Amino acid sequence: MGSELKAPHGEKIKKEKKVKKEKKEKKGKKEKKEKKEKKEKKEKKDRKEKTEKTKEEKEHNETPQPAIEVDQATIDAYLKENEISIDDPHNAKVSPVLNFSMLQGIEEKIKNKISQFDKPTTIQAVSWPYLLKGNDVIGVAETGSGKTFAFGVPAISHVLQKHSKGLQVLVISPTRELAVQIYDNLKQLTDLCGLECCCIYGGVSKDDQRRQVKQSQCVIATPGRLLDLMEEGSIDLTGINYLVLDEADRMLEKGFEEAIKSIMANVNTDRQTLMFTATWPKEVRELASHFMKSPVKVTVGDRDELSANKKITQIVEVIDPYDKEKKLLQLLSKYSKNDDKILIFALYKKEATRVERTLLYKGYKVSAIHGDLSQQQRTQSLNDFKSGKSSLLLATDVAARGLDIPNVKVVINLTFPLTVEDYVHRIGRTGRAGKTGIAHTLFTEHEKHLSGALQNILRGANQPVPEELLKFGGHTKRKEHSVYGAFFKDVDMNQKAKKIKFD
Repeated sequence: MGSELKAPHGEKIKKEKKVKKEKKEKKGKKEKKEKKEKKEKKEKKDRKEKTEKTKEEKEHNETPQPAIEVDQATIDAYLKENEISIDDPHNAKVSPVLNFSMLQGIEEKIKNKISQFDKPTTIQAVSWPYLLKGNDVIGVAETGSGKTFAFGVPAISHVLQKHSKGLQVLVISPTRELAVQIYDNLKQLTDLCGLECCCIYGGVSKDDQRRQVKQSQCVIATPGRLLDLMEEGSIDLTGINYLVLDEADRMLEKGFEEAIKSIMANVNTDRQTLMFTATWPKEVRELASHFMKSPVKVTVGDRDELSANKKITQIVEVIDPYDKEKKLLQLLSKYSKNDDKILIFALYKKEATRVERTLLYKGYKVSAIHGDLSQQQRTQSLNDFKSGKSSLLLATDVAARGLDIPNVKVVINLTFPLTVEDYVHRIGRTGRAGKTGIAHTLFTEHEKHLSGALQNILRGANQPVPEELLKFGGHTKRKEHSVYGAFFKDVDMNQKAKKIKFD
């Protein structure tokens, strides 16, 4: 009977424990919810305070730094000599930074580092005063004009003035190679100041990139990988207040417009925005009008018209298509005597692979960079070329723009590119930072439809136009259509399309 009484008592205790446990869990959930709400409220308040603080700091930073005065005659002469035009909606009287001693409000370590150069490049001289004042700036200048330090020096100064943690500077680049190049240059500056800089791009593991982003103040990224990290919640761009779009024209050419818009929508609207571009087409103008606030536009050279660097000696030879590789060997024999760095451009990957094998067989130290190689192989090729381990670099147009390969003396166009724009970007790998260079181009009848445009480029840079090129004519006559615009011949719209495979 005792056991019969004991059993209900035990159940009662068990029931009480269960009720007690449920109450405890309920209380815990409530506390957890309250804690979460409190945390969210605090974060919201902190974000608001941070935005207000950023606004105050920006207003404070927009106060002009004391500058070394330069007379107007000297400024006008400098602008005219370097073909600089400045469109400033604020009508501020700003003097270019003609030498490094004129650069005000910069960390001394940074100033010492960049003072190793003779003087600021043109784009640096005219953009620094506006950037250090906090203006949005559009820089239209040829590749190889020193754009990385043009936006990099003010970027580091910007971070140091903010005294806050987390991501503040974002540089968006169209390619992995260019992103790595920018990273290498900026890291020289961030290391001096105890700041962290990281580079994120596709083709490699995300794990290290996720970790590096959390520790960095500056991030250089390609649009694709940046969007990936954003969508999975691994990167927060709300703290970005200094944004750079580098090679903006090329990003649009590669179809990144929607990606850029998605990224911009997640960045702090109260930011300083910079855009650097080699050309100024309608698409780039529209992008600037959407995302920039009263920007100062700085143009170096006549960028409305496609033009080549006048410090590059351009040599164009018209040859038989079957003689290209034979002619290439003759040119290498001529140009490679002094171990000068030579960059050779092929049009397609298979062509590059075939020519690379030929050159290796002939005993040349050659590296290659094209789409059939892995990211690791391409990086190794660039490093070998930069270090002098190989004096020849064979590339397709993946390397035509943006890559900063120092001391390239000669560019050889084994096959002419698909457009004269690409031709200008290719030869822009030499003659950089005020140096001279040589661009030797092999031209065949296959490219005769581009002869007129090429002649214009040559004349614009005061280069000789060979008689053989003139024989192809000065231009290709086009027919105008009221709907479809200019085109080269009538098209039968009923004709079945042919699949064309480029080899």
